[in-house]
Amino acid sequence: MHVMLAYDHSRNARIALEGLMKLFDAAKPEVTLISVIEEPGSATDAVDDMFITQYQEQKAGAEAAAAELTAAGFSTRVLFAEGDARKMILRATEERNPDVLILARHSHKPDGGFIARRIDALVEEFDHMTFGSVSAFLARRVQCPLLILPAP
Repeated sequence: MHVMLAYDHSRNARIALEGLMKLFDAAKPEVTLISVIEEPGSATDAVDDMFITQYQEQKAGAEAAAAELTAAGFSTRVLFAEGDARKMILRATEERNPDVLILARHSHKPDGGFIARRIDALVEEFDHMTFGSVSAFLARRVQCPLLILPAP
């Protein structure tokens, strides 16, 4: 069995990693972590520096997650890609043909109180209606089973 995990080293990606380890502990499938670094929207030096920093942090986080999986007995590899996360993850599933793709429902903001959660829900719904989310995009296009793990 081959499991692919979309991993960006966010809090929610860590939750998905833990969910993968719990769900597939007995089977110990081959796991591919796909980590996509979004390209900067500007060509300034400051944006380049931010991109390099983000790339290094995300790469270190994905490698640490792979090491954690390996220590738990999973056969693990990491793929890095640059670009639109939706398209890069879709492409990786087409090229690697996993049995299942796992990802976390993503949020750009930390959890807050009741009012913050209500505002975040409205913003997230607006984003979904106008731009689409990674999970919604993949749910419509990916050719393998998709498991979307919610954050608590």
